[in-house]
Amino acid sequence: MAIFMKASLPGVTTDQYDALNAELQSLPGDTFAGCLSHVCVATDSGIEVYDLWESQEAMDKFGAVIMPVAEKQGLPAPSEPPAVSEVHRYWVPGS
Repeated sequence: MAIFMKASLPGVTTDQYDALNAELQSLPGDTFAGCLSHVCVATDSGIEVYDLWESQEAMDKFGAVIMPVAEKQGLPAPSEPPAVSEVHRYWVPGS
């Protein structure tokens, strides 16, 4: 079942996000396996990330990869866990 995730990351800048994303993309293998869609939005207090994952397992596997990289880069830990919901239905226009 698909999973929708929203994470609020106060104190994280778009430059920090870009550096994290670049390092994740440089890792061997398919770091983002199972991610169906990803959006990052800048806010007055930091960034918000919205992901659509094909399964909870795929999201958890990515979490195990991203957290050590984010910690190594000195990013602040999220102040609260991401909001996660099971998706009833999703579709991509034109597909």
